Amino acid sequence: MTTPGPVTDADGVLAEQLLRLTRRLHRVQRQHLQPVGITPAQARLLRVVAQYETAPRMADLAARLEVVPRAVTTLVDALEGAGRVRRVPDPANRRVVRVELTDLGRSTLRELRGARRAAAEDILAPLTTEQREALGMLLSALIDGAAGPARQEP
Repeated sequence: MTTPGPVTDADGVLAEQLLRLTRRLHRVQRQHLQPVGITPAQARLLRVVAQYETAPRMADLAARLEVVPRAVTTLVDALEGAGRVRRVPDPANRRVVRVELTDLGRSTLRELRGARRAAAEDILAPLTTEQREALGMLLSALIDGAAGPARQEP
C-alpha cells in the first residue's frame, strides 16, 4: 500500500509567488526612488496628477488612487513641502482645492520614469523578450478579469 504524496495547492503556491514578487518589486522600486527623494506613494500621486488635463481636485485624486481623502492630503502635504506640487483654489468654487504640478514636479516625473524603467529591468532581467510579452499578456488578463464581474465558484 502506498501513501499518497502531498497534495499541492497550485493556486496557493501561485498566490504566494505573486506576493513574493510584489514585495520584491516594491523593495527594488524603493531603492531606485531613494535617490530621487520620493516614496512610491508620492510617485504614484505625481503620475496621477500628470494624467489630468486640468489640475484635479483632491477628491478626484482620492477616487483615482482608491484611498481615503486624508491619505491624499498627507501625500500632497509632503509633495507641496518639497515643491513638487502646489494647491490652487478652483476658479469656479474657491472652497474647492486643486493640485497642480510645479516645474520641479514635472522634472521629478522625468526622473521617476528612468527609475521605474531601471527597477523593471532589475525585476525582468531573467526573462527573454518573448517571456516578457507572455507575462504582459497574462497580467493584462488578470487585471481585466479583476475589473469584470465576480467569478462564480462551482
